[in-house]
Amino acid sequence: MNKRALVTGITGQDGAYLAQLLLEKGYHVYGTYRRTSSVNFWRIEELGIQNHPNLHLVEYDLTDLSSSIRLIQSTEVSEVYNLAAQSFVGVSFEQPVTTTEITGLGALNLLEAIRVVNPKIRFYQASTSEMFGKVQAVPQVESTPFYPRSPYGVAKLYAHWMTINYRESYGIFACSGILFNHESPLRGREFVTRKITDSVAKIKLGQLDCLELGNMDAKRDWGYAKEYVEGMWRMLQAEQPDTFVLATNRTETVRDFVTMAFKAANIQLHWEGSAEHEIARCAETNKILVKVNPKFYRPAEVELLIGNPQKAKDVLGWEPSTTLEQLCQMMVAADIERNINGKSY
Repeated sequence: MNKRALVTGITGQDGAYLAQLLLEKGYHVYGTYRRTSSVNFWRIEELGIQNHPNLHLVEYDLTDLSSSIRLIQSTEVSEVYNLAAQSFVGVSFEQPVTTTEITGLGALNLLEAIRVVNPKIRFYQASTSEMFGKVQAVPQVESTPFYPRSPYGVAKLYAHWMTINYRESYGIFACSGILFNHESPLRGREFVTRKITDSVAKIKLGQLDCLELGNMDAKRDWGYAKEYVEGMWRMLQAEQPDTFVLATNRTETVRDFVTMAFKAANIQLHWEGSAEHEIARCAETNKILVKVNPKFYRPAEVELLIGNPQKAKDVLGWEPSTTLEQLCQMMVAADIERNINGKSY
């Protein structure tokens, strides 16, 4: 019998890669998207899976419980991966209520639908390192205390604890993956890594003069999204439901990422100044290519996120293999090609 899986948020980076992985494994995949003014399927198109016979796209509002129940009933899935969210940290400060309804209550609606329709369905909740926020210990593991620093982090923490609550209260096979930052050529341009690689491509092609960024000292643990969705799938194949950190156990600053991205385009940078006066010049031409703009600072910044994925390695056999340098090269190459073709999403 073919396995059936539901992937919410299929138009996003992780949803697209996870759908690709599940289709390769022979699943029937039901991918949900929300009604917006412009539904964007460019990611599944870039992966070449948009016309796959086993991919079924479903319009769905995860803030509606009755809609969630009908979806679980009609698709008869055995696995649910909840990746849908209002996932931009910056936007969550401007839209805290919407963020909470989609990111927090959306997960509860799916859990409740599973409990009502078929408690044997396995559930994956996309949790996030942003729940650690003002970090209480370095590196962070599954048992590190949480201290979210954004409405997004708070909403995700609600969904995380609800996942654990339904697991313990109703015996549902519900897993929570605490994923640290994971990037790819499919990352949205709203995210700093993709903003950087897209800008580097435009600067390389003479389409942009200068890249403007916020806090250059923010440190993140960055991995490759395609490897992280494999970890999600492994969680739902495990013997016991649990919580797992997926991370690289390595941390870099935004400045490091910028330097790597320009290097991938064969441009060497020379940094000078500090804080809002920091700039980076092209080592060859002395032209200013990067500068800090305080308007990109967040109201409450997360300073040092670094995750230890040892438990995932021990229990799931999962570990990352792509370095940040390789990831940077991949992203810059993809953005150069897109900008040459006039298709920068």
